[in-house]
Amino acid sequence: MTDVIPQDEQIADHSAVATSPSFEVIPLRGLPIVAVVLIGLVVTIALNKAWAIDFFHVVGGGMWTAIDLFLGFVIGPILGRLSIPARIEFTTRFMPKMVLIMPTLVICTLAAGWQMARSTGDFNASYVDHGWLVASMIVVAIMAVVALGVLEPANIAVLFELRKPQPNGQVIARLMRRFILTAGITGAMQVITLVIMTRLATS
Repeated sequence: MTDVIPQDEQIADHSAVATSPSFEVIPLRGLPIVAVVLIGLVVTIALNKAWAIDFFHVVGGGMWTAIDLFLGFVIGPILGRLSIPARIEFTTRFMPKMVLIMPTLVICTLAAGWQMARSTGDFNASYVDHGWLVASMIVVAIMAVVALGVLEPANIAVLFELRKPQPNGQVIARLMRRFILTAGITGAMQVITLVIMTRLATS
């Protein structure tokens, strides 16, 4: 993660950045899919179907974990070694999708997890693993704040900068470094979450 964007290869040449292809900051074709998923989540919570709530929580959390780990420990080091045009090409194709994917996964994981704990009474202090549950909630809350308050804004800022007639290469390099490093941090926190969840599932 530390060599995401080497100092001597920062995107400082405006002419190189100006050749970035046209793209959508928010992929409009993906919005109906997001709408269907969120509507399904709302209906599931309203009906309080245990299996469906568990589905949204497990699938959402699993995908969120996998993406964080993949971004932080696989994509980050690879991206840092690509040429400037290759980074731009990757960014304009990959990051718009993340604008839709990450908030959707975070919302599904947190909303379904909260409903599950509320329905099963795990919020009660008498619950045998109440301490572990509280610990998992704290870790997940921090990850959600980082994902929606740091990761997503950095992602969107990079895309808007690339759409400018003359993008600032140094700004893009700094934002991309923040995006990948933050993904690495949340990836490490996801490992902690997996430990806690495994402990809860086997208690």
